[in-house]
Amino acid sequence: MLRFCPVLLVLMLPACGASVVIQRDAQFDVTYDDTVTSDNQTIYSYNHTVSRNKTEGVRVSVELLSESAQSPVLFVVRQKQAVLSFQVPLILRGLYQRKYQYTQVGRTLCQPPTKAEAETQFFYVDVSTLSSAGVHYQLRVSRVDSFTLQTDKKFSFNATPSQPQFFKYMFPDGVDTVIVKVNSQKNFPCSVMSIQDIQCPVYDLDNNVAFIGMYQTMTTTAAITVQRKDFPSNSFYVVVVVKTEDEACGGPLRFYPLLPDQLLDPGNRSKTLDVIVSPAINSEVYVMGMLFCLGIFLSFYLLTFLVACVENKRMNRKREGLLNADTSPAETASLLGKASVSPYEYGSFADNGSTLSSEAVTDSLASTDGNCGCMDRSLESVARSRQESLSSVEEDDYDTLVDIDSDKNIVRTKKFLCVSDLARKDKRILSKKYQIYFWNIATIAVFYALPVIQLVITYQTVVNVTGNQDICYYNFLCAHPLGALSSFNNILSNLGYVLLGLLFLLIVLQRDILHNRALERNESTALECGIPKHFGLYYAMGTALMMEGLLSACYHVCPNYTNFQFDTSFMYMIAGLCMLKLYQKRHPDINASAYSAYACLAAVIFFSVLGVVFGKGNTVFWIVFSVIHILATLLLSTQLYYMGRWRLDSGILRRMLNVIYTDCIRQCSGPMYIDRMVLLVMGNIVNWSLAAYGLIKRPNDFASYLLAIAICNLLLYFAFYIIMKLRSGERIQCLALVCILFTAVVWGFALFFFFQGLSTWQKTPAESREHNRECILLSFFDDHDIWHFLSSIAMFGSFLVLLTMDDDLDTVQRDKIYVF
Repeated sequence: MLRFCPVLLVLMLPACGASVVIQRDAQFDVTYDDTVTSDNQTIYSYNHTVSRNKTEGVRVSVELLSESAQSPVLFVVRQKQAVLSFQVPLILRGLYQRKYQYTQVGRTLCQPPTKAEAETQFFYVDVSTLSSAGVHYQLRVSRVDSFTLQTDKKFSFNATPSQPQFFKYMFPDGVDTVIVKVNSQKNFPCSVMSIQDIQCPVYDLDNNVAFIGMYQTMTTTAAITVQRKDFPSNSFYVVVVVKTEDEACGGPLRFYPLLPDQLLDPGNRSKTLDVIVSPAINSEVYVMGMLFCLGIFLSFYLLTFLVACVENKRMNRKREGLLNADTSPAETASLLGKASVSPYEYGSFADNGSTLSSEAVTDSLASTDGNCGCMDRSLESVARSRQESLSSVEEDDYDTLVDIDSDKNIVRTKKFLCVSDLARKDKRILSKKYQIYFWNIATIAVFYALPVIQLVITYQTVVNVTGNQDICYYNFLCAHPLGALSSFNNILSNLGYVLLGLLFLLIVLQRDILHNRALERNESTALECGIPKHFGLYYAMGTALMMEGLLSACYHVCPNYTNFQFDTSFMYMIAGLCMLKLYQKRHPDINASAYSAYACLAAVIFFSVLGVVFGKGNTVFWIVFSVIHILATLLLSTQLYYMGRWRLDSGILRRMLNVIYTDCIRQCSGPMYIDRMVLLVMGNIVNWSLAAYGLIKRPNDFASYLLAIAICNLLLYFAFYIIMKLRSGERIQCLALVCILFTAVVWGFALFFFFQGLSTWQKTPAESREHNRECILLSFFDDHDIWHFLSSIAMFGSFLVLLTMDDDLDTVQRDKIYVF
């Protein structure tokens, strides 16, 4: 008799001490109010028609009415190809094993596909418990009217942690990519939006929603771009789950319960949300965006070529006019024979006041120009033979300066210095010294870029495999995927840095070639006039601009706080190189070596990493950094004021006291170098103010704060240079002035788009998405892409300003050019 107990259970015959099983036919949209105990089990039988071309959602809602049940009630929903089970009260865990109890549970059933045109399917809801006392509950099974989402039609619904929602979407014909947007008027409770394939079971609880598919946390906004190729069934589920706690979205974290296994009251965690599915852009928009990006930057190549042609024609006309006016026919023939110029000498990048130079003017032409100011001198007194190989020159040749060692302290501490005083070292040695800047930054770029590329590829792979879209801080409302890349438009917009950096290198190369040819002819304008031409730092600046584009693109593969240094490292490099170039213009003999300069920049990047990792809210770090910042400012100020003619040793305090006594106490005398003192006082005020701001406010974005320090110092020095240049009676040529005005305007617009703040890794991913915005240019580029466009153009313009701002001095003797 015992072996037939299972049969008797099905026949609902009480025997063998087993519970009674009661099966009843149930109807949709009817609420069943019942009681269950350990002695009985109730089975509700439902049937509904499933169509191949129509998906109808079914939702099971349960509420426990008994206040203190000894054991939970177990609900098991058995379908043709799936089983769903849950207990009531439902216990969901939060952080640190907090437990939250929910007595109302609602679950949507997974709908298995059918091949028949129409098919009647049965499913059963089994209700059981181990509680000996009766547990009162309510059960209701209803159809979901809007289970299938329609394209471009908004649908509103409510969800709680125990009552998640999911809906189905099918790709319409001709649409390969859609963007699913979920919005809410309330920041909290925190929720999760997930995209899952059509398969059972559907993971729609807080503790399992991350098991499959793509997902992201949200407060008010979530958006995921979905491609047809990722879903063989041409359809997917949109799952929305409300989390039990808000910590993942930046909300407050509740106190840990005092008693173990204490159940916490979840409170009211209902959230109203809207979902809408819209078609994403098609391939034509991709092509248009790429063509626009290429066209806007290649136009600079065309513009440069046209300016070069115009300037070449103007210089040729000027040369012909001088020859016709100032020479006889016989002299003209002689001069033309001496001053014949190779056609390659005035090629596509001819000399002008902006991108070109006057180094290519021949000796004979220079001697006929009454405004030159540079007199001819014998070849023996001009320079060493240009035939001497540079490879024979050693570093020691320019470090010793034997011929002026006895008087360089006097020369460099004169009250009024000229460029000739600080341009006494051998030009070949200095050129070789400054070329090290280029080779060092090229080496740094290779060793830095390779692991960066490998790392961001790994990041993108992790995002694609796990589906966790909280790893990367995109502007999800304007993130257009291409291949394995999630936001191709943010990567493409960095192309301008690379193309314009290459263009700047070509312009510098042309200037370098023309200058070297002028030196080979021993032209007085190249040897004695103008700012000494050293192009190594320019090559380094162009390389840094190209690397900024590459590393910014790498950062935007998966932007987050751990790899933000990729986007800023070469910005520090560019700011530092620009300041060094400004200083080198009139201090060529005493400018910093490449090794010391890059060592200082490495220290800056090191502090940047420390600040990102440890600086958030760390008072000790900010105190240490502020002290180092102020000390570095004082040391650099002393170095610049005394032109390097001071020593940091044990006697520094004694010498400081002596200076204070003689210049301030014994007799009140002003500073010897007033202009330098004004610059350094202003610089110290700015840097001390920035240090105080950092110590008081302690901004979370330390990398941007550090970059702001570098940019403020660069702008201050640049403004000082321009003011002193005009104050010294020098002028700025027309094209250089146009570059300055154009660059200033572009920088203004660029900063406007930069401060739009479409995302921020200083907050949680969900809070960052609150700042996301739609595309604003060609339905492909967002505000940050426009920042990339404009900032690359502005940096290129800034480099041109540095390259051309002293072209007015090319015919002025160096002993008449002041140092400031």
